[in-house]
Amino acid sequence: MPPVDAPPFINPPCPWLPEIDRPHDFTVTRRHGVVRGAEFYQDALRFAQSQWRVGKPAQAILQLDKALMADLTDFDEVLAAHPPPYMAMAWILKSAADESHGFLGNPTRHFQHLASRMSGPRSEIRAWRAWFCMHLAERLLPRGGFPRDGRQLVREGLFVPSLGCAAASIARHGWRGEVRHAIAALG
Repeated sequence: MPPVDAPPFINPPCPWLPEIDRPHDFTVTRRHGVVRGAEFYQDALRFAQSQWRVGKPAQAILQLDKALMADLTDFDEVLAAHPPPYMAMAWILKSAADESHGFLGNPTRHFQHLASRMSGPRSEIRAWRAWFCMHLAERLLPRGGFPRDGRQLVREGLFVPSLGCAAASIARHGWRGEVRHAIAALG
């Protein structure tokens, strides 16, 4: 039996995210308000680790989405210490695919919806990241178990850009060196 003061962690740590010693709640990212800089990015990664560790992989993915919202144009040192979270995304997708680590939902559909409904600051690059993550999910998750939203595709006449197009757009518009991390996550 774990000590009484041990954190209520269910899952082992994701090796691609910062280590944490206790669970975090939404206030860790909310405290930044509208500022989406380096501290926000690092806190979103910590919150993702927290959500993963307590058995909420779908929520961890949402926090990785938040990390990808950050404006890190002049923060190469932060990205060197905490690379863009594509490897963390891949690791969580593969680890949680059978839902033995908590509810995963349908990441493919999630990323499709996220990419096609993007708005706000830096929406273009954020949409390209979401399209890339949709393709990442399709590649890493069991075929047939995590389909795209076909009704949205038909209803909205939605065009899904290719993996190559998403990667090229990340290379053009993303953080310095980001696309290398994205491609590495494909395995």
